[in-house]
Amino acid sequence: MTQPAATGTNAAARPERIALKVLVAISISHFLNDLIQSLIPAIYPLLKTGFDLSFTQIGLITLTFQMSASLLQPLVGLYTDRHPLPYSLPWGMGCTLVGLIALAYAPNYGLLLLAVALVGTGSAVLHPESSRVARMASAGHYGLAQSIFQVGGNGGTSAGPLLAALIVIPYGRLSLAWFSLVALLAMIILWRVGGWYARNHRQGRRLKVAAPAGDDTNRSSAVWPVVVLLVLMFSKFFYTTSLHSYFTFYLMHKFQVSVQTAQLHLFVFLFGVAAGTMLGGPIGDRIGRKQVIWWSIFGAAPFALILPYASLFWTGPLTFVIGLLMASAFPAMVVYAQELFPGKVGMISGLFFGLAFGLAGIGAALVGRLADVHGIEAVYRFCAWLPLLGLAAVLLPDLRRRPSGD
Repeated sequence: MTQPAATGTNAAARPERIALKVLVAISISHFLNDLIQSLIPAIYPLLKTGFDLSFTQIGLITLTFQMSASLLQPLVGLYTDRHPLPYSLPWGMGCTLVGLIALAYAPNYGLLLLAVALVGTGSAVLHPESSRVARMASAGHYGLAQSIFQVGGNGGTSAGPLLAALIVIPYGRLSLAWFSLVALLAMIILWRVGGWYARNHRQGRRLKVAAPAGDDTNRSSAVWPVVVLLVLMFSKFFYTTSLHSYFTFYLMHKFQVSVQTAQLHLFVFLFGVAAGTMLGGPIGDRIGRKQVIWWSIFGAAPFALILPYASLFWTGPLTFVIGLLMASAFPAMVVYAQELFPGKVGMISGLFFGLAFGLAGIGAALVGRLADVHGIEAVYRFCAWLPLLGLAAVLLPDLRRRPSGD
């Protein structure tokens, strides 16, 4: 449906063209950030033997990182909604750099926890503020911009374990210090992004002032859609973490394949996730975010239900489709929630990225316990039902029908 000059102030405030260079820059920075993050679980075997850690202590490292990364994000977003800090992005990456060096040289367990908390803090700053930059640079293509930003993170998450296997595991924990150059490169890129952010700050404030006219009237009616989104995020992240964290163990147990073959199947799934992340946002711009959320999660249910009974040959295509469909939901969810709360871009972005971290961490722990008690194959028979919660998306209002638009 065409939206002519009726969009008024919003249309006037948007830039003429999408700032593609800025979007690519924050996507690359997201790639570098998540690459560093994904090194942490990849070096757990080194930390366990080097410090004689128990599995409980390993779990506490994960908890420290996830909590610092997830709980701080909505707080950072809430503060910067009111007091924008264009150059907080490179300073946040500076926390990551310091944390990475501390992780390489930490002489005791307490400093290890501090190091991962610093890396988590850097991540907590990057996600809400970069999401705000993506929206500012989008020229109204909010879903596309969110997808470009998020796909960088997916790429970093995939590349981190591979680089750990090639560099950190053979050369030891001290080799982590070399990855500080990655953080330094990200700081340079983000400093340039911060300059663009500062130059466009007044325009961003005009957008934010234009939106709250309907904010107070819509806030109470937005509570129910947020509850539905939380149910959908539970479904999505609990299921996808079962694949991301335990899929190689499942394949090795059920089909007696080698570690390398199992990792290849995991990369097929991760490739599907990256493709889905890239497609979900722009498709949501075109057909509506509710439709993408509905089809991505509930649409994955038939494939998830078949997966536990599939042969090894069909397991690869099924997991690719599952990753493609379910990953396409998250860019649409973030932008949908931003539209529910105009002027709260940072808080909403921080809340949803923080929930993604938190739910993935909790889900990994619960799925691991389920595997210990009932076996790894039971995990996928049970978790296969989770995408059916995607039916809840039918309860979401279609925001395209609102006269105010974006």
